[in-house]
Amino acid sequence: MIASLRGVVIDKTVDSVLIECAGVGYECLATPSTLANLPRGEEVFVVTSHVVREDSQTLYAFSDVEQKKAFTVVQTVSGVGARLALGILGTLTPVELARAVRSGDVKALQKASGVGKRLAERMAVDLKAKVADLADAPEGNATMDDKEVARVDDGDVTVRDQVVEAMVGLGFAEAEAHNAVVHILADWPMTQDKNVSNVLRAGLASMNKGR
Repeated sequence: MIASLRGVVIDKTVDSVLIECAGVGYECLATPSTLANLPRGEEVFVVTSHVVREDSQTLYAFSDVEQKKAFTVVQTVSGVGARLALGILGTLTPVELARAVRSGDVKALQKASGVGKRLAERMAVDLKAKVADLADAPEGNATMDDKEVARVDDGDVTVRDQVVEAMVGLGFAEAEAHNAVVHILADWPMTQDKNVSNVLRAGLASMNKGR
């Protein structure tokens, strides 16, 4: 089994990356947040999950072990395969997933791509005893209190992720960009349209102000 890769990024699509290792190219499926951290032409390291089926083999790439752990745990739920698990992690981070399961927040789980109400309810029950492992993720890096985090979770997670990805592409560190955008969304005025363009503009202004 292929558990990790270190090599040069040759190409990327909206949902995959081609990494050349010792002259061999490996195509891996990945979430937008992982892809944002894999610049073309640079050497990268990814943790991988090698899924072998009777008629296919697929590699899934992750930025860290926590994402891979969440990917594996989510697939223990009936009806969740590898592709759907990746879609879920494309919307919810491991910490957000664990928080939603622990609190029984079905609506938060439904924000994940491909997850309807019934599946979200099943996830909330089936993963209850398993998300303790995901709690090892560095949740303490956040500087907000739980009330602020909850406000962002109830907002548009897709907008947040797209803005963070755009800021990373512009050269900002992912952790700093994520923290800035989460704060901005938590205080977003109700009268202003919360779209990617507006939030990105506010995020860039916030980051440039701090420099």
